Amino acid sequence: MVKNRYSKSLTVILILVIIAIVGLLIYFGIDVYRKYYIERAAGDAVKEFEDQINQIASLPQGNAVDLNGVSDSIDVNGVGQDGTTSQATDGEGSGVTYMGYDVIGTIEIPETDVKYPIVADYEMSINALNVAIVKMYPGTINLNEVGNTVFVGHNYRNGTFFSNNKRLEDGDKIYITDNTGRRVTYEVYNKYETSTSDSEYMTRDTNGKREISLSTCTDDTTRRLIIWAREVE
Repeated sequence: MVKNRYSKSLTVILILVIIAIVGLLIYFGIDVYRKYYIERAAGDAVKEFEDQINQIASLPQGNAVDLNGVSDSIDVNGVGQDGTTSQATDGEGSGVTYMGYDVIGTIEIPETDVKYPIVADYEMSINALNVAIVKMYPGTINLNEVGNTVFVGHNYRNGTFFSNNKRLEDGDKIYITDNTGRRVTYEVYNKYETSTSDSEYMTRDTNGKREISLSTCTDDTTRRLIIWAREVE
């Protein structure tokens, strides 16, 4: 009788162990697939964006370019036929879409092997954050403007998006390319953790300089990790 109960207990334990192992395999399998899928899709979007920018740059000055259905007279420096400098707004985008969102630029962080499209999503929806680096509002209207531009990315703890922002140190470089083809280099100069309710970094004064702020969760998701970087002049 005792032996039979012991055998049943071992069977139950074995079943629970198998279920746990299968669950872990499914969890890690989904994570690996999600990383592969996002990395591939993001890479395709970045390439399409860069091709679009190169196409604009190759046109003679003054030629009309259709960005997402809006015709603008623009050259590689964003100078119109009337001699004024202009930049397409985030709402116009680049004509490139990624996961259903307008691509307004790219972000590159060599130190953490990051290169992703930046998308515009005024509602800051979970769907957008799940698949891309999102430009947050409030902040500057367009990329690479004077003032503070805020970018938000998930910490999946698997190397994608802002998972490795904790590795960034003062002096590390971040490159932002906007939809006019302008690529600005920013240098990290501040890194800190704060509460999830702190929003002061979003509206901080940059004293007339171009700066960016990167926001993501800490590994335990209880706090925010914030990175500040300023334009290299």
